[in-house]
Amino acid sequence: MNNAIKNRYDFVYLFDCTDSNPNGDPDAANAPRLDPQTMQGLVSDVAIKRKIRNYVYLAKLGQDGKPAEGYDLHVKHGTVLNDNIRAACDGTRLPRREDEAKSDKEKAKNRPPSEIAKLQAWLCKKFFDIRAFGAVLSTGPNAGQLRGPVQISFARSIDPVLSLDISITRICGTDEQKATEMGRKAAIPYGLYRCYGFVSAHLAQHTGFSEEDLKLLFRALCGRASEDEEFQPSMMDSDVSSARRLAPRKLIVFKHNSMLGNAPAHKLFERVVVPKVEVARSFDDYKSGITIDRSGLPRGVTLLELL
Repeated sequence: MNNAIKNRYDFVYLFDCTDSNPNGDPDAANAPRLDPQTMQGLVSDVAIKRKIRNYVYLAKLGQDGKPAEGYDLHVKHGTVLNDNIRAACDGTRLPRREDEAKSDKEKAKNRPPSEIAKLQAWLCKKFFDIRAFGAVLSTGPNAGQLRGPVQISFARSIDPVLSLDISITRICGTDEQKATEMGRKAAIPYGLYRCYGFVSAHLAQHTGFSEEDLKLLFRALCGRASEDEEFQPSMMDSDVSSARRLAPRKLIVFKHNSMLGNAPAHKLFERVVVPKVEVARSFDDYKSGITIDRSGLPRGVTLLELL
């Protein structure tokens, strides 16, 4: 697609959590996710992408209550995913083919590659999250699978975190027999988390992920899309609640002059050093020790510190 990005990007993202739960684990009674070996906190890539999706939807919402063209979400609360694929079939005037097969394997065989390409192009044009993250579209009418250019890792806390299980009370019960009820709330006092992002220009050619989409992604992460812009509310601000007090702290972007890349991502990430702190209770405990090595950057790589 002609308007797709032409450069590879890799980035380091730091955010912190204060007296709240950054990502509850449903397998552990919604306690904060932990690495059991190191006791470092974890935040899944799915949780981070959910915040990006929510921000994009709110940022592009018009006065009529509908998102701007091209910025609707495929994965959205209350959405039936197969309905979006059916809409793509109707929009491209292609048969739905749902009743032509008895199994998923047969569905994949019955949908020609030319039709899948048309359906994916329609879906990418309509949904930001498909352009960015890709999607499994092989259910229902079947539009195949699409790998997105934006990949985000799990976030891991710099130091071990302490998970608290806090008792809370409610002074009004749900029925006459219980005037007061007890509940539980999980939180960590403080944690600074680090994650990595990768934006592939080659995969962007298939989904149409554009420079405007990239700016929106960076603005969601840190409130800025370039070093020249003033700070704006980020995805953390629009998602704040008593259960989640998160704040973006650093976004260091490595821009490559080529589509494939001019240096290994892991080598670039090593240039961003965050010290370990024995007991941290705020970002100030880390701030003075964070270093970014700007010297001797590989040829064709530009470092952008957006936050």
